[in-house]
Amino acid sequence: MSTSSHSRFRLTLAFKLGLLVLASTGLIFALAFGYSNHIARALVLKGVEANTRNLAHGTANRIEAVLHAVEPLPQWLARQVAAERPNEQEIVRLLDNELLASPHLYGGGVVFAPGEPASKSKPAAPYVYRKEGRLQFVNLADASYDYGSHDWYLLPRELGKAVWTDPYFDEGGGETMMCTYCVPFYSHAGGQDVFAGVVGADLELQHLVEIVSSIKLYQRGYAFLLSQNGQFVSHPNKDYVFKESIFSLADETGDKQWREIGRKMVQGGEGFVRVRSPNTRFASWLYYVPISSGWSVGILFPEADILADLRAMNRVVFWIGFIGFGLLLAVITLLSTGVTRPIRTLAQQTHEIARGNLDLAVPPVTSRDEVGDLSQSFENMRLALKEYVANLAVTTAAKERIESELKIAQTIQRSFLPKRFPPFPDRTDFEIFAELQPAKEVGGDLYDFFLLDEHRLFFLVGDVSGKGVPAALFMAVTKTLMKGVVEQHLSPSQVLMKVNHELYVDNDQMMFVTLFCGALDLRTGELQYTNAGHLPPLRLGAPGQAAWIDLPKGTVLGISDAPAYTTLTLRLQPMDTLLLYTDGVNEAMNPDKQLFGDDRLLAFARTQAGTAPKELVEGLFASVRGFAAGEEQSDDITVLALRYRGTS
Repeated sequence: MSTSSHSRFRLTLAFKLGLLVLASTGLIFALAFGYSNHIARALVLKGVEANTRNLAHGTANRIEAVLHAVEPLPQWLARQVAAERPNEQEIVRLLDNELLASPHLYGGGVVFAPGEPASKSKPAAPYVYRKEGRLQFVNLADASYDYGSHDWYLLPRELGKAVWTDPYFDEGGGETMMCTYCVPFYSHAGGQDVFAGVVGADLELQHLVEIVSSIKLYQRGYAFLLSQNGQFVSHPNKDYVFKESIFSLADETGDKQWREIGRKMVQGGEGFVRVRSPNTRFASWLYYVPISSGWSVGILFPEADILADLRAMNRVVFWIGFIGFGLLLAVITLLSTGVTRPIRTLAQQTHEIARGNLDLAVPPVTSRDEVGDLSQSFENMRLALKEYVANLAVTTAAKERIESELKIAQTIQRSFLPKRFPPFPDRTDFEIFAELQPAKEVGGDLYDFFLLDEHRLFFLVGDVSGKGVPAALFMAVTKTLMKGVVEQHLSPSQVLMKVNHELYVDNDQMMFVTLFCGALDLRTGELQYTNAGHLPPLRLGAPGQAAWIDLPKGTVLGISDAPAYTTLTLRLQPMDTLLLYTDGVNEAMNPDKQLFGDDRLLAFARTQAGTAPKELVEGLFASVRGFAAGEEQSDDITVLALRYRGTS
């Protein structure tokens, strides 16, 4: 794609500015909308909780009102029976009056305990109930009705107090779903109260079910009634009533939360919790409240129903915001287009300048604002850049000339050093190898070796202070002087004294060189050597053996007119190797600024004893490079290895 076609598809500054403002506004709107929605949702839920609490308590009160209306009559009748022991006809009359006085009652009865003596007569279990609008009588003792096994008889006898039973179908009695409020009565015999029987008042559950079923909350909300053991007494799903409990429902759905809620409901707890509907699995809210009989009322309604209005309002706000953002983007783009028009003109002009047309002047902008300042700055930059390019051409040419000269100097410097190995192919009494790696194009390290006669080898390694061209020139002078001064009858110390004198004369820059040199007698292995401030060489003998050789004291060359140098003698054994080096080896640094050091150098030498000079030098360079781990070389590195093989 060409540059012109690419520019047509670029987003303009005006559009970017509009988009940035719109994004910032949208973020603020989203945060405000989210916060307001959170607050509104909390307020809606708080109001719903209050309304549901009132509805639940009202329903519980209505149910308790029915239950409380039932309780006084059987309590009074129990006292009458215990005190007066009426006969069957009197009991039936009292029961008739009880049912007529309380339209909520379905039936009532008095049951004497087996073997209980009666003072006037021996009624057993008279029971009166409603049927087809009339009161009917049956003696439960005469019918095949084992009342002694029913909860309404056993619970008050065992607990010793009046209780409401769980719902049950009274087969053989009222023949309907009911619950019974049963009150025990006692006879006084032998100075203590003895259980004598039970007075029961039956309440048909249909009336309570109608109270609960009448509750309608939102579109899909409903109420349900639980018995003391968690059984559903009332529920919109008829399959649950008297067949399922809240615990069996929790097991079927695998919802542990419903089991915990059921436990709290049967324990008389009250609460408002967010749950999953057992039928639809939708998020819902449940309010539950206890009834004094031990039962519990729950009201469940979907969360979507109570938040429907809020979500509808959110949709309206979203579309209003979306349309508003579109209009805002259009207005911002229109306004910013006018503001950025001078910048677009400036961008077009500077594009030509960027392509190299520095003779094209930037059009002036008359506005006295940031755009005007920018236009003037670009014009000043164009003029400065034009001048810089002109100067850069001259500088580049000069730099290229210097680099070319440095390459020539590097070639000349390397030509000073022995570079052909092996240097004496016909000699079998010694091996020698050396390598120099400058830190810059040219360096100040030097090495050399040559035969003084048929049986004596002279060698040296030196390091000039500093780097670059000055060090390279000083190195060339030193090497030339060393080779020119060495004579057969001069000792190494006398050679250094002559070279030092020549270097000291006119050395205004006070440059100096450290140097180690020696003369090896290839017949006997006798080494005469001296030192001018250089590092001690290593002597490698049998495998695993390496040690520094003793050095005489000696001042570096070039800074003193009359230094003293001493020649020492050392006898090499056949296959001994001398390892000479400059400080670029032991002062090499890694990225953590740690030095290679003498200890690593000595450890390396001990592992390389017996290695040929070429492999020894190359191995040391590889070890230093591995230690440096890519860190830039800070100093020239020179290594020379000489192995004395001896005469055959």
